[in-house]
Amino acid sequence: MRALIVDDSRFVRDYLRGLLEKMGIECEEAADGQAGMSHLHESDPFDLALVDWNMPIMDGFAMLKSMRAEGYSDVKVMMVTTEAEDDFIIRSLDAGADEYLMKPFDNEALAEKLAMLGLVEA
Repeated sequence: MRALIVDDSRFVRDYLRGLLEKMGIECEEAADGQAGMSHLHESDPFDLALVDWNMPIMDGFAMLKSMRAEGYSDVKVMMVTTEAEDDFIIRSLDAGADEYLMKPFDNEALAEKLAMLGLVEA
């Protein structure tokens, strides 16, 4: 399984990579949505994209909309963000996100969301 981690925080990317690799998931990283889209276009297919909302150049919501508009429907998208208001959750789910994980989170919360998506064993 392959995951694309898109977050402008090096710490968050490293943290997610560490958690996902312990689950046997291969990871690539991007620091903004535009770079994330480039990875989607140029790399082998991804099973999962973990996308932050607030990033420079292209934010995560714009990346999500671009992904779905370009037909990346097989890629599960989990928004991973500090945006906790219902409006952000509803907007992202309406735009095609499969799941929503609020920062800060731990390994258990991430694993639970991945299990809900059918990507790891519960």
